[in-house]
Amino acid sequence: MIIQEFEYILKDGRKAIIRSPKEEDIQGMLDYLYESAGETDFVLRYPEECTRYTPEGEKVLFERINSSDTEVMLVCIVDGKVAGNCHLAWNNRIKTGHRARVAIALLKDYWNQGIGTRLFQEVIKIAESNEQLLQMELEFIEGNTRARALYEKMGFRITGVGVNAVRLKDGTLLNEYHMIREIKR
Repeated sequence: MIIQEFEYILKDGRKAIIRSPKEEDIQGMLDYLYESAGETDFVLRYPEECTRYTPEGEKVLFERINSSDTEVMLVCIVDGKVAGNCHLAWNNRIKTGHRARVAIALLKDYWNQGIGTRLFQEVIKIAESNEQLLQMELEFIEGNTRARALYEKMGFRITGVGVNAVRLKDGTLLNEYHMIREIKR
């Protein structure tokens, strides 16, 4: 699914562009994946695990998502750099087609600029426009209070916990909290 590009102003006055990913974003997305993986323990990959991401793979991913009617990715570009992205996906199955999965991440340099809120506003509009969807779902890792606050602000609530779902390099085990946002029409 392709979303038309639009611009808006960040809290610090910089211009941001939100749109579907394009081929020109491939290297920027690879850089973003690597950088974001090293900034926090709350992303589900370490930088060294990013070697599986390739320009060819990102091109195929972008083409698949952009041509899909059950998936959308939004990228946020600031000063020519991928600052973050948000992904929404669902399926057409009878039993589970009412549920959409959400994933979002931002580079640390772009925190507190309203990007997460704006990306969520856009994917919520997409979900609300699809009569099949009844709820949006996501997870956050124990200790990620910033993400939890954003998700709750956007109408999500905790519905369960995956005990010891994440294991850090140092052996620390963290819970993963499941959240949903019921779609209001």
